[in-house]
Amino acid sequence: MKILVPVKRVVDYNVKVRVKPDQTGVDLANVKMSMNPFCEIAVEEAIRMKEKGLAEEIIVVSIGPAGAQETIRTALAMGADRGIHVTTDASVEPLAVAKILAKIVAEENPNVVILGKQAIDDDANATGQMLGALLGWPQGTFASKVEKDGDNLKVTREVDGGLQTVAIPLPAIVTTDLRLNEPRYASLPNIMKAKRKPIDAKTPEDYGVDLSPRLQVVKVSEPPKRQGGVKVESVAELVSKLKNEAGVL
Repeated sequence: MKILVPVKRVVDYNVKVRVKPDQTGVDLANVKMSMNPFCEIAVEEAIRMKEKGLAEEIIVVSIGPAGAQETIRTALAMGADRGIHVTTDASVEPLAVAKILAKIVAEENPNVVILGKQAIDDDANATGQMLGALLGWPQGTFASKVEKDGDNLKVTREVDGGLQTVAIPLPAIVTTDLRLNEPRYASLPNIMKAKRKPIDAKTPEDYGVDLSPRLQVVKVSEPPKRQGGVKVESVAELVSKLKNEAGVL
């Protein structure tokens, strides 16, 4: 079995982002970048499936600027076998990403595509579902547990009412939730080995995909600062404020 894992380079989750003065986007100058946490979980799950003997090869794909190659190397150091870097400096929307991935799937013929359910920079939560629609493949989204069951994958999903388990035939798409696993740290020997693993360089033009944006960002602004609370003298005053000021009663 072959597994394809798309990964995204984003601002590190520990960094406090700053909005540009002209409010056109987030300031990325001199900011630490790293792999999207949900993508790390996807890579880890693919590696665990390979360690169980369920997969023979793991291919990592990233679409983005030259720095995205570092993200691929991180995945290779964790245990992936090879990478594909689709180089572009443009801002790529989920539909364009899904179209490029669909072309890569047609070339590589993986049995499973494992993606993070969303990226922490835009929280779009759309690429996996769009890829499933383009390929006509079944999908198990928000996965908190993945098991191989014959020719199917048994995926436990996190839904509003609790957990839902679905059986999806291969080939299939899985998007990962936070509770699926805890990603490993790459060891120094594996980091050195990753430098020798192959990364194919591609461009969107190689796949015939137009990256023209379909959305226009009107304004980016920081959330309003939280106002300080007040102390109340009695339960009656608390109830009054909840009812008349907060409007929750």
